[in-house]
Amino acid sequence: MEDLEIREANADDLPAIVAMLADDPLGAQRESPDDLAPYRVALERLDADPNQHLVVAVRAGRVIGTLQLTTIPGLSHRGATRALIEAVRIDSDERGSGLGSLLIEWAIDTARRLGCRMVQLTSDKSRTDAHRFYERLGFTASHEGFKMKL
Repeated sequence: MEDLEIREANADDLPAIVAMLADDPLGAQRESPDDLAPYRVALERLDADPNQHLVVAVRAGRVIGTLQLTTIPGLSHRGATRALIEAVRIDSDERGSGLGSLLIEWAIDTARRLGCRMVQLTSDKSRTDAHRFYERLGFTASHEGFKMKL
């Protein structure tokens, strides 16, 4: 994609990021674009942690995509570090443009560069289009995920 930049997110990007997080049926129930204060606190925590990489895709000065890449050191798999991809969002005007694939490719390349031996992600069971997207990119639905809200 021409003139596309993928870079670390900053506080000026928060309104666009939160708007993308809220722009679907699941996100509309849990996000608050009108109150950025908790997101600012979260961004400060992310910025302070070298294992966190919150990035945005920007074209012509406009944030059009985002994801978070987390590296997780561990003992399993012979002490392998793995990468976790979270909160992949594409601006509604850009969906279907190939931007999602580029962001995931960026995450995989970055994970390799950081010495990760595995990339993993979760996707809500209701996001069947996303599941097909991830499978097209080579991910396999090899595990059942569990979550507990605290």
